[in-house]
Amino acid sequence: MEPQDDQVAGEVLRGRGWRKAFTVTEMVGQWASLVETVENGYEDFIDEYTNDLYCRNWLHEAWVLLPGHVLVTWNQRIQELDDRFRVATVFDDGQALSQFHWISRFDPGDMWWWRRHPRNLVGDLGRALRSAGAVDAPSDAHGRAPVASRTPFSASGTIGSAPANASRWPFGVAVAP
Repeated sequence: MEPQDDQVAGEVLRGRGWRKAFTVTEMVGQWASLVETVENGYEDFIDEYTNDLYCRNWLHEAWVLLPGHVLVTWNQRIQELDDRFRVATVFDDGQALSQFHWISRFDPGDMWWWRRHPRNLVGDLGRALRSAGAVDAPSDAHGRAPVASRTPFSASGTIGSAPANASRWPFGVAVAP
């Protein structure tokens, strides 16, 4: 991967209002860190959590700006992280998070991560989400979601809506269950 390939999207997105010209490497790293933290119990404040979720928005926005070879490089890693996030969270159609953050502006099919909350509600985030009606979800003896919940698909049986360039989209391709 050429260094400029990993930075072009960052420059474009910075021009659209992102605070700096992030690279794909940085944002995949931030997404990985957030996923791991959610798996282990996210204890920070609700505002920190919603801020942290924006790294996934950046990846979503950058995807259409990246050349094919960069997509190939990162597609599997992002899908793996997305799948882990789905297992570590509960779909509630954004009911809990929307009490604290304006999520209705995000497309529910494409930006599915805003419609989920951590399965394990701990710390300040857990208290805030419980106050908005979220409940801890059951898990097995190892802290994992029940087998029936370990699916990368949404309730509709798709990962998300498929845009015209769906073959380039790691998280928006409609797939049958």
